[in-house]
Amino acid sequence: MEKRQSEIIKEIAQELDCGFDCYYNSKTDEIVAIPNFSQFSDEDEFKEAFSDSLEKVEKYKADFIKFETLESFESFKIMELFVEQLSDQNLKSELENTLANKKPFQNFKHKIDHSEFRQSWFEFKKSELEKIVENQLDSGKASAQHRI
Repeated sequence: MEKRQSEIIKEIAQELDCGFDCYYNSKTDEIVAIPNFSQFSDEDEFKEAFSDSLEKVEKYKADFIKFETLESFESFKIMELFVEQLSDQNLKSELENTLANKKPFQNFKHKIDHSEFRQSWFEFKKSELEKIVENQLDSGKASAQHRI
């Protein structure tokens, strides 16, 4: 049974949010998620732990589209967009200062986790990740640049 595109987009976005690179086979609707290699210090351990997935992706390389975890600047942009749309002016101001200072990711997380906007942040970030995935699928951008 084929997955609906919205389900595929949600699943890929969720995997990206967890720090996984995703490989999507549009012929079979299969999604293979593999942790970003940068999370591992031992290349052999990484290859051993994910050998089945890596072999499948390599074997059917032409059929898979790769979606990579976001770069820091992309995640930072999502935080900025969230802050821009906040209605609570006090929190908005605090978060603007947080983003302009040292350790913006860590401090942003701390502020959000201790605010009433925690759930709003998660929903906003999920929505933005889904837009990114959808744009890559729709534009075919993933086809050339993000193929394996």
